[in-house]
Amino acid sequence: MSAQEQWELFLDSFWKILLPGLKMTLPLTVIAFALAIVIAVIVALIQYAKIPILSNICRFYIWIIRGTPLMVQLAIGFYGLNSIGIKIGAFPAAIIVFALNEGAYCAETMRGSLEAITIGQIEAGYCVGMNYSQIMWHIVLPQAFRIAFPALGNSLISMVKDTSLASNITYAEMFMATKRIAGKTYQFMLLYVEVALIYLLFSTVLSWLQRYGEKKLDVVGVNK
Repeated sequence: MSAQEQWELFLDSFWKILLPGLKMTLPLTVIAFALAIVIAVIVALIQYAKIPILSNICRFYIWIIRGTPLMVQLAIGFYGLNSIGIKIGAFPAAIIVFALNEGAYCAETMRGSLEAITIGQIEAGYCVGMNYSQIMWHIVLPQAFRIAFPALGNSLISMVKDTSLASNITYAEMFMATKRIAGKTYQFMLLYVEVALIYLLFSTVLSWLQRYGEKKLDVVGVNK
């Protein structure tokens, strides 16, 4: 294939790869990460409060997730469940697996952030008449999120790239779209570099948003 033909293929395939990224990759990332944050906060609060049985369950969950590959978790969540009669589509399976996977890592981030809050602030909350739930909601969690924000931002960027693994359970995100085009044209290097550049574009935009958020949080911290 000539250089001109490769350039035309590059331009022609750009939107064919980008659109699945916007329609499939980003929704998967946003929904799964939102659920992961909810899981992370619940798990971190349970461990922070040292609730006897629930704390052990949370530690077991984190141990299992962090000790097994994401690709294996996806295979179990889709092929494994379907093989035992639990019918589930590729999209919900991917959401569940990514949320559980990322939730375990983010839970450790949130737990460390919660433990960074000094006990004096909690005691001050009790002194002004707050109960435990109010202290967590109004004092501890806002500060913990501020501390955890850079790490959570990195986790989100990492998840965008990890969604390429969903192509292995037949989810038609942009890496699968790239593989289909490459299978027809045999221009593997050109097309895989192209999809890498699109992933880089997504990650760069998120990095900019992360830095903007960090600056805004610094301003809020100074004003307080």
